[in-house]
Amino acid sequence: MERCEWCGQEKIYVDYHDTEWGVPEWQARALWEKLILDGFQAGLSWITILKKRDAFRAAFKGFEPETIARWGEPEVQRCLADPGIVRHRGKIEATLRNARAYLDIQNREGFENFLWRYVDGAPLQNQWRSMAEVPAQTPLSQQISKDLKKAGFGFCGPTIVYAFMQAVGMVNDHLVTCPRHAEVAAMAERR
Repeated sequence: MERCEWCGQEKIYVDYHDTEWGVPEWQARALWEKLILDGFQAGLSWITILKKRDAFRAAFKGFEPETIARWGEPEVQRCLADPGIVRHRGKIEATLRNARAYLDIQNREGFENFLWRYVDGAPLQNQWRSMAEVPAQTPLSQQISKDLKKAGFGFCGPTIVYAFMQAVGMVNDHLVTCPRHAEVAAMAERR
């Protein structure tokens, strides 16, 4: 059995594939961080964001939404000057809005509950045999995207949302020929 072909041979990508991608994430703050990072990925490759993840965590103060929700133009300017992250004004400003939207959902129902209710609290177990079968988006990711936007989120289109769902284990999109498929499926059963 071989790993999903998208991860290639670069160590950082292989490690990400083997330890993080597809593992069900139940913690609200970790889910929010991943959604923000997936938004920054728009138009770029995931490995670019992965290599900059530590710099993103430093620039965004550990992705603490309570802190980021209070930010304004000075913090946007600071981030725009940070060569360690993706310096895109729209994505940075969306992160501030997303922090406020996150806090609203978190206070109302819990961000993890908001997201996991779309899959009835259990990861969807796909059975793809090749990367050609894996969709870029689904009707479910379209609905979640629409609901996130309605809640005030930005940079969360249906393709970004589907990549997020894959990464946080809302769907198990490891190919069935990948050893991680069964391992990730077993993690979902243990919850």
